[in-house]
Amino acid sequence: MPTRRTNRAPREPHVGVARILLADDQEEVRLAIAKLLEDEFDVIGTAENGQRAIELVQVLSPDVLVIDLCMPVLNGIEAATQLRKSGSGPKVVFLTVNEDPDFVYAALSTGAFGYVLKCSAGEDLIPAIHQAVEGQRFVSPSISTYDSPL
Repeated sequence: MPTRRTNRAPREPHVGVARILLADDQEEVRLAIAKLLEDEFDVIGTAENGQRAIELVQVLSPDVLVIDLCMPVLNGIEAATQLRKSGSGPKVVFLTVNEDPDFVYAALSTGAFGYVLKCSAGEDLIPAIHQAVEGQRFVSPSISTYDSPL
């Protein structure tokens, strides 16, 4: 279900806070990240692959898309590239296990504002989203020392 939040009763959306769409192929990850973000942001939907994320971006108009790199159907880099080319789209923050500098570079080359490792999501994801909303880039500190021409 694209807009499944949690098993809690529905609540009013946060006024004046960023609207977040989550995309990850693992349901347990989507649920855990939604729970992490729910007190700070308005998590408006979830997607299980990049293609579904693109569809939901068009319908839900999120401020920020938090997306995994590796997913079936359409991966996160391809989805972010398509959204950028369409000229419509949220700010993108990648959430992944991949520390490879080539993937970091490829992800940030899509115009993404963030690259966060899943192992540090508890500390890094909320600041990354805030910085993305402000138009500033965030890369998890454990990988931000990689040389990047960006």
